[in-house]
Amino acid sequence: MAKKIPLSDGALDQVARRFAVLAEPMRLRLLQALFAGEKPVNALVEATGGTQANISRHLQTLTQAHMLSRRKEGLQVFYAIADPSIFKLCELVCGSLEKSLTKQADAFGVER
Repeated sequence: MAKKIPLSDGALDQVARRFAVLAEPMRLRLLQALFAGEKPVNALVEATGGTQANISRHLQTLTQAHMLSRRKEGLQVFYAIADPSIFKLCELVCGSLEKSLTKQADAFGVER
């Protein structure tokens, strides 16, 4: 494995900001709802159970972070995942979490 060069302070700040955007459960719900493809805001509100205002605020944050793309068609606004690395990141984190939970369940003899 090649040795990686340490990131600069500025780069580490950007990484921290990216993780901060993802540290909100509703934003993760929105990303999960968009894994299957583009959706209009009203479908995202229904899928996540949030209010229109709250969902719009989170969608704006995700769009400003370049994680989502946005397009308008008539009166509807559609969102989609713009950064394909989001899929890999979620798969990595969720896979790691699943392994950890399985290991804990096995240690306590919990049936699955």
